[in-house]
Amino acid sequence: MNVLQILPELNIGGVERGTIDLARYLMANDHKAVVVSGGGRLVRELDVIGARHYRIPVGRKSLFTMVRMVGKLCEIMRRENIDIVHARSRVPAWTAYFACRITKTPFITTAHGYYKNILTSSVMGWGRFVIAASNLIARHMIDDFKVPRSKIRLIPRGVDLDRFTYKADKETDGFTVGIISRITPIKGHTYLIKAISAVSRVVPKLKLLIIGEPSPGKEGYKGELELLVKRLGLSQVVEFVGWKEDVPDILSKLNLLVLPTVTPEAFGRVIVEAQASGVPVVATKVGGVVDIIEDGVNGLLVMPEDVNSLKIAILKIAKDPAFAKDIAKKGRKAAVDKYSLEKMASATVGLYREAMGSTNILVIKISALGDVILSVPSLRAIRDKYSGAIIKVLVGIESRQALKGCPYIDEMIVCDLKTRDGSLRGLWRLGSVLRNSNFDIVIDLQNNTKSHLLAFLSLAPLRFGYNNGKLSFLLNRRIEDTAAAIDPVSHQFQTLNAAGITADDKKLELWPQEEEEEWADNFIKDNWVDLKKQSLIGISPNASKRWLSKSWPVSHTAALCDELARKFNMRVVITGTKDDLDMVADLKTMTKSKPIIAVGKTDILQLAALIKRCSAFITADSAAMHIASAVKVPFIALFGPTDPKRHAAIYSKHTVIKHNFRCSPCYSPECLKGYKCMKKITHEEVIKKLERYLEREHITT
Repeated sequence: MNVLQILPELNIGGVERGTIDLARYLMANDHKAVVVSGGGRLVRELDVIGARHYRIPVGRKSLFTMVRMVGKLCEIMRRENIDIVHARSRVPAWTAYFACRITKTPFITTAHGYYKNILTSSVMGWGRFVIAASNLIARHMIDDFKVPRSKIRLIPRGVDLDRFTYKADKETDGFTVGIISRITPIKGHTYLIKAISAVSRVVPKLKLLIIGEPSPGKEGYKGELELLVKRLGLSQVVEFVGWKEDVPDILSKLNLLVLPTVTPEAFGRVIVEAQASGVPVVATKVGGVVDIIEDGVNGLLVMPEDVNSLKIAILKIAKDPAFAKDIAKKGRKAAVDKYSLEKMASATVGLYREAMGSTNILVIKISALGDVILSVPSLRAIRDKYSGAIIKVLVGIESRQALKGCPYIDEMIVCDLKTRDGSLRGLWRLGSVLRNSNFDIVIDLQNNTKSHLLAFLSLAPLRFGYNNGKLSFLLNRRIEDTAAAIDPVSHQFQTLNAAGITADDKKLELWPQEEEEEWADNFIKDNWVDLKKQSLIGISPNASKRWLSKSWPVSHTAALCDELARKFNMRVVITGTKDDLDMVADLKTMTKSKPIIAVGKTDILQLAALIKRCSAFITADSAAMHIASAVKVPFIALFGPTDPKRHAAIYSKHTVIKHNFRCSPCYSPECLKGYKCMKKITHEEVIKKLERYLEREHITT
C-alpha cells in the first residue's frame, strides 16, 4: 500500500510526531510512506527510515498557492503511485481533496483540533472517513460539520512505547515540573507560571521547564511570558528550554508534567508520553484530555484558567510521593493498554484498506412519488453491480416513504426543494451535505437543472446523466437522449449502461411493513368487507391537483361503482390524496352503491397494502398505477394527455385504455377542449377489460 500523508510542516507537535510514527510503522510493515509538507526539523527522521518527503508550500494560506499546489500534488501522487491520501490539517486538506478528486484516489482526514465552524474548516469532514482522536472531536465533527456518524472512526493517537522508559522511582534533586507544547496563549502558560509562583513558596528546589517554541506570529507572546517570570521573581525557577527533539530524555528529568491548555484539546499526545515514562500528569479538564485521564486515578484534572486549583494539584503531587507513584503506575498501564503505536497504526492501516475497498454512490431522484417508485429497478441494478458499496438516494420529502425498507440502499438524504432547500442558499447547504459523504459516483435519474447542479456540488469525480441542456454541462459523463418513446425504466437504464451497469429487470417493488399490512386488514374489516366472499376493486380516478387533464370524470367513476356493485356484487374502494376530497363529495351525490372512501386516509405504504388486497385496480396515469404494479395487482390504466409508451408501469397483468385524438398526447395539465380524451373512456369499456383479470364466476349476473 502506498500512503501519502500531508500536513503544513514537520516541526514540533503531536500531529507532526504522529505523522513520523505512522510513516515508520508503514515502512516497517512493507508499505510505502510518502509525506508532503512545507519541511521542518523532523524531515531527517523520514530520511532515516527510508520514507519519501516532498517539500512544497501546502500550508500557505493563499488561494493562488493552494490552486497551484493541486497540480503539483497530482504529479507526486501519480509518480509515487499513491493508493490513499491522509490529510492532517485544514489548508493542505483543500489541496489534497481536489487532487484526490482529479486522480480518483481515496481521501481521508484526521480531525486534530476543535475547529471553528467556518467554510475553510469544512473540508476536514469531506474525507471517505474522518478519524477522531477523542469522543469530543467526534461529537464536534458530527454536530458542527454535519459529518455522517457512519464516516467517523475513533482512533486515539498512539505512542511508540519503546522510546519511553518507565521508572517507578526517580532520584532527582528537587522537584521539576515541565510543560511541553507550542508557546501560544491557548496552551495556558500564563496560568501555570502564576501557579508555580505560589508553589515555589512551599516546595524547595522547584523548577519549571518550558519546552517549546512560539507558533508563527506568536513570538511576542514568549516575551510576555518572560516579562511575567521576571515580575514574579521566578527567574531562578523558570527556564525556557526551547524546542527539544529528544522528548523521552526531557521526560526522564521531570517529576510532573502539566498541560494547562484553555481550549479543547483533540487528544493530548504528550500526556500519554508522560504516562509511558512514569511521569504523573496534571491537566485541564478540556476536550480529549478527559478520555485519557480519569481524575484521581491516573492523573489529576483541574478547570482551565483556575490558578488556585492548578496550584493545589501540583502541591498534591509534590507533597504526596506515594500518591504520585500510584497514579504514575496506573498511567503507564493505561498507556500500554490503550495508546500504543501498534494499536493506532494497525487501526489506521485497517481503515486505509476499508477506504480503498469501498465505493460511495449517490442516486438523485427527487421528484414525484411515481417517479421515485420507478427508480427501484435502477437501484436494484446498482446494488447488483456494487454489492459492497454505500448507496444513498437524494429524495424529496414527500416521496421518501416509497423507499422505506428498500434493501438496495443504505441511506436516504431527504430534501425539500419546495421550501428550505429550493433557494440558492438551500442548494449550497444541501451540496455541503453531499460533499460530506465523499461520493465517488453520482447517477442523476432526475435530470433537471437543480439535480445537475447538486450533482456538481457533490464534487463526485464521476457524474452521470442526460445531456439535456439543463445545466447538463455540470455532468462529466453525459449521454444523449433518444427521440424514440420508451418506458421510464428503460430511459433510466440508459444512464446506468453509461456507468457500466447492466440492467434488464424492470419489475417495481414496495415494502409495506407489518404495521401497514395490519392497518389495511383493519380498514377493510371496519368497512364490512370479507375478501373470502366478495371481491374488492380499487379505483384512483385522479392524478394530481396540477394535472386535471389526467383525471377520469366523476360521473364515469360513479357509474362504474354502481355497475360493479349492482351487476357483479363487488365492493369498490376509492383512493387518492386530500386534494381529492372535493371529488369524493361529488361522487357521493352520484352513487347509490356507497363505495369505500380511502381518500386522504393512507400514506404510501398503507395504500400499497390496501391495493394488494384488491382483485384489480383502475387508475389514471398517477403514482397509484406504479404502486399497483409494485404490489403485483392487475390494473387498468386510463391515459389521456400523456403517452403510455413513456409512462405506463411495467407489469404483465395490465391494460392501457387510451383514445387517440389529433391533439394527443398534448402534455397539458389543463384542457381547452373539454377533456374529451378522458371522457371518451366509458365505464362499460373498463368493465369489459376487467374480465381479463377477474375469475369468470365473479363476472356473471
